[in-house]
Amino acid sequence: MKYHHEKVEEKWQQYWAKNQTFAASNNSEKPKYYVLDMFPYPSGAGLHVGHPLGYIASDIVARYKRHKGFNVLHPQGYDSFGLPAEQYAIQTGQHPEKTTRENIARYREQLDKIGFSFDWSREVRTSNPDYYKHTQWIFIQLFNSWYNNDSDKAEDISTLTSIFEKDGNTSVNAVCDDNLQSFSAAEWNAFSSEQQQKILLQYRLTYLAETEVNWCPALGTVLANDEIVNGVSERGGHPVIRKKMTQWSMRISAYAERLLQGLNEIDWSESIKESQRNWIGKSVGAHVEFRIQNSEFRIPVFTTRPDTIFGVTFMTLAPEHELVSEITTPEQKAAVEAYVEATAKRSERERMADVKTISGVFTGAFAEHPFTKEPIPVWIGDYVLAGYGTGAVMAVPCGDERDYAFANFFKGHNGMPEIKNIFNQDISEAAYGEKGGFELVNSDFLNGLDYKNGTKKIIEELEKIGQGKGKTNYRLRDAVFSRQRYWGEPFPVYYVNGLPQMIDAKHLPIVLPEVEKYLPTEDGQPPLGNATTWAWDVEKSSVVSCQLIDDVTVFPLELNTMPGWAGSSWYWMRYMDAHNENEFASADAINYWENVDLYIGGSEHATGHLLYSRFWNKFLKDRGYAPTEEPFKKLINQGMILGMSAFIYQSMSENKSAPTIYISKELLHKDSIESDWIDRKREIFSKAGLSEDEIKSITFRAIHIDISNLKNENEVDLDKLKNWRDEFKEGIFFTEDDGKFFVLREVEKMSKSKYNVVNPDDICNDYGADTLRLYEMFLGPLEQAKPWNTAGITGVSGFLKKLWRLYFDDNGLIVTNDEPTADMYKSLHKTIKKVTEDIENFSFNTSVSQFMICVNELAQLKCSHRKILEPLAILVSPYAPHIAEELWSQLGHQGSIATIDFPVYEEKYLVESEKEYPVSFNGKMRFTIKLPLDLTKDQIQEIVMADERTVAQLAGNSPKNIIIVPGKIINIVG
Repeated sequence: MKYHHEKVEEKWQQYWAKNQTFAASNNSEKPKYYVLDMFPYPSGAGLHVGHPLGYIASDIVARYKRHKGFNVLHPQGYDSFGLPAEQYAIQTGQHPEKTTRENIARYREQLDKIGFSFDWSREVRTSNPDYYKHTQWIFIQLFNSWYNNDSDKAEDISTLTSIFEKDGNTSVNAVCDDNLQSFSAAEWNAFSSEQQQKILLQYRLTYLAETEVNWCPALGTVLANDEIVNGVSERGGHPVIRKKMTQWSMRISAYAERLLQGLNEIDWSESIKESQRNWIGKSVGAHVEFRIQNSEFRIPVFTTRPDTIFGVTFMTLAPEHELVSEITTPEQKAAVEAYVEATAKRSERERMADVKTISGVFTGAFAEHPFTKEPIPVWIGDYVLAGYGTGAVMAVPCGDERDYAFANFFKGHNGMPEIKNIFNQDISEAAYGEKGGFELVNSDFLNGLDYKNGTKKIIEELEKIGQGKGKTNYRLRDAVFSRQRYWGEPFPVYYVNGLPQMIDAKHLPIVLPEVEKYLPTEDGQPPLGNATTWAWDVEKSSVVSCQLIDDVTVFPLELNTMPGWAGSSWYWMRYMDAHNENEFASADAINYWENVDLYIGGSEHATGHLLYSRFWNKFLKDRGYAPTEEPFKKLINQGMILGMSAFIYQSMSENKSAPTIYISKELLHKDSIESDWIDRKREIFSKAGLSEDEIKSITFRAIHIDISNLKNENEVDLDKLKNWRDEFKEGIFFTEDDGKFFVLREVEKMSKSKYNVVNPDDICNDYGADTLRLYEMFLGPLEQAKPWNTAGITGVSGFLKKLWRLYFDDNGLIVTNDEPTADMYKSLHKTIKKVTEDIENFSFNTSVSQFMICVNELAQLKCSHRKILEPLAILVSPYAPHIAEELWSQLGHQGSIATIDFPVYEEKYLVESEKEYPVSFNGKMRFTIKLPLDLTKDQIQEIVMADERTVAQLAGNSPKNIIIVPGKIINIVG
């Protein structure tokens, strides 16, 4: 009876779907275990073999926990809003919903083929109105909340208005906008409704503000920092500029300290925690204000080194700083404007990464030193970012390398004075950036003090003169929450006299309207500006025609949509109660599941998604909707599966009439100056009219070709290649003497753009899903990157066939009820111990190795014993569930193997009762003898001396000494 993976896998996938084998209950006496994969975005390309790696690992854990008696929630869904679907809609005119639905169907087909134990009854899609209805509801809760620093949590906005009505805002300790106007209770109560709304917007956790954003003109939308690569959009490679726009923002900065401290409570890798700590960027120092000479303007600065204030040589503002246009002198205006325009074309990330380029412009303005009153020139420079701190730096070149380089670069320039040294250290070659090992000099009342005492003293003095105070600062900026896109969650917002109003939750969802085109409007409005029905009738509580906006009850709706991370910032909670129409999840469901026990996904989400998710979870806890501070207890980042790219060498010439030559790798690498090769090249190119110099200047470059064009690991199928693309049909190919054409192979990220993608469908069809699952785990530790090599998969396929043959021969089942031998029990329990430990430690690759060892041992022992083979099927089940189900069924069991108790390791089967002693004569081993381990030294000697082999060795002589170490050695000295 042979193993046919295609029949077995189809059978059990149908069984699981029909019986909802993996559906979790929200009401169980079993302990709960929630294992989750990071939300996939369903692209048109489908899955390649790199994508399922984390899913396979999480599925092994989910299946194992079911075997261990847990009620397991292992759901799956789709992060189905986003820019790629919208760009495709713009190019083709197809509605994004249609392409998204098709992409999801393709993903689902592929996922089902691999045999994941997902609870598909809880599937969610962020682009479905029944899902984003709740995203809109959460947005409303954020709008109706403020952050109370005294209680250290978010509270309903009504508690803030109560304070205003009784006491005004002078005693309010809130996270809010800077430069708020103070008012009394009487003034608040006298304000108009519009005035009160404007003030409350300065406190709300989601608010409208003019913000510096990454604007991509070609895409017509704002991009997040992680959507920009090397200064251009990740999608399409379009230029990105910095631009001020009125945007919705989320006040994530309110949670900076809690986000930082919460990292101590979760089981995440130290590298991910450190990424978050750096992104949050806590720093302790002082807020200092510098007056601009001859004006009412002040430049606020945050510095971690207030002790160096007497070393301030110049000031630098971010080019986008709001004061730049106000303080720039007429003489410097043209230079400043040109620099600001140039800087707007570089992203913040690009500017932060570029530490070598020094550039800047003097504004012509001077600030005033708070103590000496000396003039300090004010420059602008792109190494200062508007989004970090106050967007201004008090430059102390003697104590900071970047300031030092800037001052020296512009040395002698108008507006750049000599560097002041305030340390008793040499700065002739470099700045002194240490916080210890110095005394302050040339620092007035700080002379003789060190960093700690100098910092304390200067803060006291700044507070006395009203130009500064001690402050803790965070790099974490409030998150821009608007996108100028169509394919995203609509805001539940309409505007009355330009002020945002929330639509009552009972009228949600506010559904995306139909539009003729998905581009921004001709006057620059977001794509929703193309909708003809996109206005809110307050009286009817419904969306109506935009032509009715002049009606007294009809108002414009928000034209922006929410960013891609909106739906993914709370999705794990929706899985807890996916079909609840009235709430995002019931209190009972949330209190039962609490949070995610194991979260697996890529490290590319180290900051963005994980920070936003933690922020929303903490907010929902503050407002009583979540039971825990943190959403994800344990996080594992799986490494990439890398592809083996194929490169072909192509000729390059400036002469457009030159033919294109492709040359075999071995030929080029053997000897590219080989005479007959030079002659052939000369012959070809001279026919094309190229001169000798032009021929000599021709070079070769390596370009990607699709790996499907290969005959084997390194050889090209030239017929396939020429049919793959027209450009190759006209090319001239130089092969090896035997007609073969070889490519260069290199390991790279697996990507459609590199043509090195391996489709999991092909592996499932040729070798089976169980083989794919085992092989991906076998490649190496989960968290490490590892190259894919399809050639290695045959070994895993062979292992499954060998496993099958333990249970069957050509005539059918051969399993007996005979009592297994001690060696059989030993092999099994060794494997139980190893696999249990491996799964608990997420070390899946070593489990696969142990399975192979065990099956080989049992095959050698000719094991066909039920007491061994039944538990072995359960052991294999988390890794290779289809074959395990079939083995279990063939062994006579009804139903699924999925919840059968996992085998328990018993120490007694691994305890050695015998020892095979080497018996030596005068130090040379002559034979071995197996003896019980509980024998005494005398008993061992008696048995050994009576052995006929000992008698033969001694040849009638008496030994001089007998050395016996029980459990180790026997040595007879003649």
